[in-house]
Amino acid sequence: MSVVEAAWQELLTSDRINHELAEAVHAEPRLRRLFPWAGMWELHFSRCTEHPPTWDIPYIAPLKGECFLVEGPSRSEVVGPAPTVETAEAMVVERLPLRCGPAFLGNRHELAAYEANL
Repeated sequence: MSVVEAAWQELLTSDRINHELAEAVHAEPRLRRLFPWAGMWELHFSRCTEHPPTWDIPYIAPLKGECFLVEGPSRSEVVGPAPTVETAEAMVVERLPLRCGPAFLGNRHELAAYEANL
């Protein structure tokens, strides 16, 4: 099992994230290739597998009820509210950075060095 697959499996059984959200997002191939992590009930994605993560992908935060808020990539940016998991997922997918392929094995600094040599 890859590092990314292991992170998803841990997340899918975690009590720190909305399970409906995690399962729906995991079903989306473009997001399933990224390294997931949860913080403050938010679902974050990184283009690398180690700390520090990348902060160039929006994340999904739960709101009261069954709604979500898509924010980011920085904490000061709000993409907007999403009435469903599918809407939140689509909002993230349409904002994925270029060259957003499988998660890079390493941290964001190593990823930047690798991408600089492409």
